[in-house]
Amino acid sequence: MIMRGSLAIWMRDMQVLRRAIFSELVAVVAYPLTIYLAFGIGMQSYIGAVEGSPYSLFIAPGLITMTAVNAAYNESVWSLWFHRRVQFTVESYRVTPISVSEIIIAKICTGFTHGIIKGCAVGLVIFAITPFRFPIEHLFNYLVFLIPGSALFSCAGVISGTVMDKPETIGKVEAVLVMPLIFMSGLFFPLSSYPPDVLPWVRAIPTTALFEGARRALVSGDMSTLHVLQVSVSAVILFAVAVWIFRRKMAE
Repeated sequence: MIMRGSLAIWMRDMQVLRRAIFSELVAVVAYPLTIYLAFGIGMQSYIGAVEGSPYSLFIAPGLITMTAVNAAYNESVWSLWFHRRVQFTVESYRVTPISVSEIIIAKICTGFTHGIIKGCAVGLVIFAITPFRFPIEHLFNYLVFLIPGSALFSCAGVISGTVMDKPETIGKVEAVLVMPLIFMSGLFFPLSSYPPDVLPWVRAIPTTALFEGARRALVSGDMSTLHVLQVSVSAVILFAVAVWIFRRKMAE
């Protein structure tokens, strides 16, 4: 069965996460919490309401989503790079009956799992220390965006971890590509702030559909079919690209 190897690798990665779960969660909560305190509280009196909501509540869903997709990307890229270039774990997998497809699926699932766990952790902290609340029935609509969104970034991390051999290159890609795509997606401001000529191009970016759709799903329960399709189709395409690139890399 093709998924048996993937499950074995995923369970190994989860054992590693379990041993360091406390330090992982502390580290991942610190960054979005700092942003929330600095922007959501510190700047709230200067910004006022955004789309009818206090600024601190406007950015809260985006910070949860950002944490999840960032965790998915970082776990996938660094785990694959480390296992491929330092520990050579990937090479040891290849002398077993585990196929290349199973390895890549496992790494994508690992990144996705990290994203969901850490996103939930940040969500609980924000829920505990802020007045941000939402009807529980909105959570399902939010997960419809968060699940494919985390998978999308996990696939992107696998691609980066496969094609990049130097850790400094991985850091540069995250700084000049991944983070700008997140910040441009309306994390800290409404999309209506963009000039009319620029807005269609911004809306065409899958991360915009993810952050805008996830915010509206969690806050108001709105479910944009177009946004869901945009994120899901992008995740499927990037998954196919990740498998293809990894196969070619392993064949070298």
